[in-house]
Amino acid sequence: MSIQAWLLLLGILLLISSLLGGWIRRTPMTPFVLYVVAGIALGPWLADQARVDLVKYAPLLERATELALVVSLFIGGLKLRALWHGLSWSTGLRLAVPAMLLTVGAMAIAAHGLFDASWPMALLFAAAVAPTDPVLASLVSVDDADDTDGLRVALSTEAGLNDGAGMPLLLLALLLFHEFTTSTDLWMWFVRDVVWALPAGIAVGFGLALLTGALATHIKARSQDTGPNDFLALALLAITYAVAQYLHASVFLASFAAGLGLRHAEWRVVKRHPSPHSKGSSDVHPPAEVLINPNQRDSEVAKHPWASIGLVVSDALSFGDTLERLIGAGVLLFLGIAFASYASLSAVVLAALLFLVVRPLAVLAVTGHCGLRWPRRLLLGWLGIRGLGSLSYLAYAITHGLPASSATQLSEWIVTLVVLSILVHGTSTQPLMAWRASRMAQRRDRESQLDRGHAQPQRRGRAGESRRS
Repeated sequence: MSIQAWLLLLGILLLISSLLGGWIRRTPMTPFVLYVVAGIALGPWLADQARVDLVKYAPLLERATELALVVSLFIGGLKLRALWHGLSWSTGLRLAVPAMLLTVGAMAIAAHGLFDASWPMALLFAAAVAPTDPVLASLVSVDDADDTDGLRVALSTEAGLNDGAGMPLLLLALLLFHEFTTSTDLWMWFVRDVVWALPAGIAVGFGLALLTGALATHIKARSQDTGPNDFLALALLAITYAVAQYLHASVFLASFAAGLGLRHAEWRVVKRHPSPHSKGSSDVHPPAEVLINPNQRDSEVAKHPWASIGLVVSDALSFGDTLERLIGAGVLLFLGIAFASYASLSAVVLAALLFLVVRPLAVLAVTGHCGLRWPRRLLLGWLGIRGLGSLSYLAYAITHGLPASSATQLSEWIVTLVVLSILVHGTSTQPLMAWRASRMAQRRDRESQLDRGHAQPQRRGRAGESRRS
């Protein structure tokens, strides 16, 4: 297919998903499923209008998925305004590190034991499919900065952290492919890719975003600037990416931390310079972006720090969401076309094992003593969609020393597993979240009825006391 045909097809899909979005949301199908199905229809199985060689296009796939992840991680961090402590955050950390490590170990053993993969190959596959995806998890991640739902906060935290936390394991697997790996090589991997890269990525992203947010607030408030801030968010992402790469820090963790840092900058500004419109029953100041109208940019309002940071955050969210959806649609269309060439029965077995056994058991193991109800633990175990993160790991491995003999096998396993995850998780998420919302509403009604029931005897008691007195 020519570039014009690709652009035409992508434009048609984006138009359909935009025009029919209201109806699509009423069905179990998501726009992500639509893009993948369209790709499958174009591939060799049906229309046979396009074919994909992942080894040939690995550099392009690596850049596209990396860009989508960087933007998505930044937006995900920016939407997280929940305080950095408590059950939701600790649950997210449990899912992002210990649960992911358990998943890597179990899937590596499965790939080695069931299909005789070498240990480096098994570890490479497990490291690629263990992290959950921040791009495709939009249905279960936090909607905005006001969203404090515990399930969503936990899943957003997990998706924000485990793409960066899983990269050292991928690098270890690539290192083990070399026949003459020494203990010195392993020690250098541990120091450089674990001890240094992970905390350095968090520090770089958070520090740069905190500084950028404070500087932008001060300058824009002084100048009463009401212009768009798209370039500011883009500049922050570009600087964060470049500095993280230069310092050999985790780019993915730096991107997520940049979102958290800009959100923390907003929180600090409204704490010091609260909006007069924020007074109410709640002790927590609303997010600054909800108190401003980005379509009515008044220079008199913009002179206030809370309004300046609100415009910065609002424009960053709008810019990031659009770019994330655009890149994600293109990559998923590409993935659907590739599926016909890389579908694998062994990958179906591995996918079923991951979705139905390994992920749920890993989640149940790490959430055993943190006070979560069984329904939430089971939902956390199921809602772990795999997507662009796994494809990014695959493309990275192909372009960074993966032997050609292993590239095809790994591509078959990962492409098949990701497509199945998008189809299975994508079509089950909305019904499950609707069931959960209904269940929570019923519980609130019962609690409200119990409260009214307790209040009535107290009122009757006070009335009796009044008559006796």
